[in-house]
Amino acid sequence: MINVIGLGYIGLPTALMMAAHGVEVVGTDYNKELVDTLKSGRTTFKEDGLDELFAKAVDSGIEFSTEYQVTDTYIVSVPTPYDKFSKKIDACYVVSAVKSVMEVCRKGAVVIVESTVSPGTIDKFVRPVIEENGFVIGRDIHLVHAPERIIPGNMIYELLHNNRTIGADDKEIGKKVKELYASFCQGEIVVTDIRTAEMTKVVENTFRAVNIAFANELAKICRQDDMDVYEIIKICNMHPRVNILQPGPGVGGHCISVDPWFLVGDYPSLTKLIGESMAVNGSMPDFVLNRIYTIMKENGLTDISRVGLYGLTYKENVDDCRESPALQLLENQKNSAVQLKVYDPYVSDDIVENQYHDFDKFLNDVDLVVIMVGHNQIRENLDKLDGKIVLDTRKVYKTASDKVYYL
Repeated sequence: MINVIGLGYIGLPTALMMAAHGVEVVGTDYNKELVDTLKSGRTTFKEDGLDELFAKAVDSGIEFSTEYQVTDTYIVSVPTPYDKFSKKIDACYVVSAVKSVMEVCRKGAVVIVESTVSPGTIDKFVRPVIEENGFVIGRDIHLVHAPERIIPGNMIYELLHNNRTIGADDKEIGKKVKELYASFCQGEIVVTDIRTAEMTKVVENTFRAVNIAFANELAKICRQDDMDVYEIIKICNMHPRVNILQPGPGVGGHCISVDPWFLVGDYPSLTKLIGESMAVNGSMPDFVLNRIYTIMKENGLTDISRVGLYGLTYKENVDDCRESPALQLLENQKNSAVQLKVYDPYVSDDIVENQYHDFDKFLNDVDLVVIMVGHNQIRENLDKLDGKIVLDTRKVYKTASDKVYYL
């Protein structure tokens, strides 16, 4: 039996996927309300295919609990934030989960950390917890790091098809864990050592963050001299060895906006490029805010309460708002006397001021619409924006006009 610890955006789909493919699974989370919701037959966030996967897992016998289980295999999938001052990883949730596992696990148990961690985190934080509880690593407890590689909005497909990395002290244990993930994963599964697995996951997200920062910096350069950054990137990407990503209003989520800081925090003198890239991405919400004021001035608009942000989530077609550019922009604007209006079809709870839940009413109350997220809803309803001034930060519109502006 597998005990999956942490039933959030990564842990829940992983637990469901394993259960749906014949693995005996109990999912554990300290949040009783979350566990009760799952027990009642409802999922806790929106994701294409998640409800269908949930139904299959329930039919296969998955259970949910607030209690850690007595078993021989654990998957720890809890958050790993970072300290915003030091930029170092905050491993408190991982440490707490492993401590609780040590209280109930059998000797010989395998503890698999799926949470994304900085290189050396397992050596520095996890091993001491195990040893302090009187276990000998490699004999009483076997450690494995199997970082997730999925993204909200396409989780189910990516769980099935993405390649995986298994980092283990003991290659034989690594092979056994590989067999566990191979119960559902159709991608290639590589077995390596733990620190390599830690590093590769962080490097993957750091590469994307640096690429996005390059695109964002190009957008700023092109804005200053009135060039079309999208056309420039399109032409450059025709080169067989160039692949520039698209600029945007910033980065969010719990990967690209967080993981690169782990390297900056641990290697401050060696990560100048990464640190500057994160600063560029972090500056984009302010850049968008300044674009709003410029566009208002060009169009004779004086009332910022007639400006509305479309999109609160960090990416399209999900309900995940963690670290989203829109929330960063609103935080930067919070000292203003008048706040921007906000609407997102995927966010049903009130999480900010002036938040609307009716698209038509939102549009009726604004003159300038700032597209922060390219949800399918806005792409399919661009005609409703006719007559509005639009700042399109996601290139939803194919061409600009006297009413449609880009970054």
